[in-house]
Amino acid sequence: ATAFGPAITSFVQPEPVPSPQDFVLWSFFNTMFCNPFCLGFIALVFSIKARDRKVAQDPATAGSYGRTAKHLNIAALSVGIVVTIICLVLLILYYNVLQ
Repeated sequence: ATAFGPAITSFVQPEPVPSPQDFVLWSFFNTMFCNPFCLGFIALVFSIKARDRKVAQDPATAGSYGRTAKHLNIAALSVGIVVTIICLVLLILYYNVLQ
């Protein structure tokens, strides 16, 4: 006769994979307030694609779309800030010329 002791099983949970960012709010802000050359709108499209891929459990593609949206958001915000500063400087110069 053989004696078996109690069976001990252990379950190791894998580390949770961080969800890729989709930058939807930033893209929406750029679409509404800072949209030079439609960069904000294009970033919003990529952000929505990234969110759809996250829902479909495809983190690699979601990360790719998210990075593209991030780069487009950076470009839109940078160009928007530069254009705003140039417009303010031209407006101040024009106002000074009138006086």
